[in-house]
Amino acid sequence: MAPSISNISLAAGLLLLLPACKATRTTTAVPPARFIETILQQNPAAFGTILQQREERRVQIIYTRIDRDAGNQPVFTDFYFNTEPDRYFYPASAVKMPLAFLALEKLHRLGIPRNATFITETASPEQTAVFNDPTAPDGRPTVEHYIKKIFITSDNDASNRLYEFLGQEYLHEQLRQKGYPEAQILHRLSVSLPGAANRRTNPVRFLTPDGKPLYSQPPAESRLNYLPRTDSVGKGYMDGNTQVNQPMDFSGKNRVHLADLHRMLQTVLFPEAFPEQQRFRFSEDDYRFLYQCLSQLPRETRYPEYDTTHYYDSYVKFFLYGTQKQTRIPPTIRIFNKVGWSYGFLTDVAYIADLQNGVEFMLSATIYCNADGILNDDRYEYETVGLPFLEALGRQFYEHELQRKKKRQPDLSRFRLQYEK
Repeated sequence: MAPSISNISLAAGLLLLLPACKATRTTTAVPPARFIETILQQNPAAFGTILQQREERRVQIIYTRIDRDAGNQPVFTDFYFNTEPDRYFYPASAVKMPLAFLALEKLHRLGIPRNATFITETASPEQTAVFNDPTAPDGRPTVEHYIKKIFITSDNDASNRLYEFLGQEYLHEQLRQKGYPEAQILHRLSVSLPGAANRRTNPVRFLTPDGKPLYSQPPAESRLNYLPRTDSVGKGYMDGNTQVNQPMDFSGKNRVHLADLHRMLQTVLFPEAFPEQQRFRFSEDDYRFLYQCLSQLPRETRYPEYDTTHYYDSYVKFFLYGTQKQTRIPPTIRIFNKVGWSYGFLTDVAYIADLQNGVEFMLSATIYCNADGILNDDRYEYETVGLPFLEALGRQFYEHELQRKKKRQPDLSRFRLQYEK
């Protein structure tokens, strides 16, 4: 059943803000291990087959219940399904979320405005340069504009430019310090390069809007030694026109655990709930900007101006609306998220808020959509299995939350945002 949603307009102003208060209490007790499975068993038509195929489909789910104390501070209860760390999934574009967070944090540390001109140069043959961005209002490439494109339509080139600004050693050291020592973001996306080339990152420069130098960063080469991995997927893969009948080796590809992605988003949406060393360090205006980008729809932005027949509302909003390409998501429902899809894996990491009915929860999930077990054969089941599953999963937990009795209704004013259109 579709959510109970109306088309009430959002408040015009933005009412964030980070409370100057002690860290929010969070729950740490282990909840019932079968809670998520019990919720899914209530809808066997949608989830019966998936539950039976949980291993071959590599299904993982995390649901966070959010309650509020007398001061409106969140109290979290986390529930997990099939999320053992050794159960590998390819995160695909979901890695763009930590890249965006770390790039914005690095700008903040360096004192560089996020709308500073960001010039990418080259230091080796495989690298490419960027001196302008025709999708930006004034043609200047900026970290701000790259982050917008990453969250609104999951732009690959934008993500690669932030990867190059960060460099492998810096981004892994920052993730380690924040509590993600097993994360490995080893390569650019949608660009086929050997491992050594992905260790090398471009020289970059930042300029004021009128062209004055702000910061220059030389090329870098990572010398990190990563923990060895034995991740593999499938029973075969296509190498050009040849089928190789053995699992595909993913040990040199990106890895970020679903629980880590879930917590990264949680620390950005609720920073006061976490110790300072686990947070990304942003200004209050940076938080406003990120909340807008995380929840903004393609039709709600002027730059870039997206063709909404292709970039429809649910293009990167899989929970609740994944299969509904003709549906306009109501303004009272806001999904703050990052998705990924590649090699048959479909993933969404999200905070979902119904601003009218006072519903809020976090939900993250991944599923493998490749019944024949052959990778790179373009026979993935995103449309027939993955998107229907994630849409139904979002609706199942939305309906659960809509009916759940709460001691206090949340004040969600910090998530009532002003968009460009």
